[in-house]
Amino acid sequence: MGRGRQKAKHTKIARELKAYSPDVNYAALERELGHTDEGDQYVDKWADEYADEDEDELENA
Repeated sequence: MGRGRQKAKHTKIARELKAYSPDVNYAALERELGHTDEGDQYVDKWADEYADEDEDELENA
């Protein structure tokens, strides 16, 4: 007897979730993910902070 109610409840919840479409603020999402339209997206911003490992090996050899 309990299985019918349980199945009906799960079906109701599944339908609600299927029809649910939240409003998305894409501008805020882009800011949060750090998206920029600049051309320097492939530039390593940490390159000047640390020495390369290859340079350290050459200096110690």
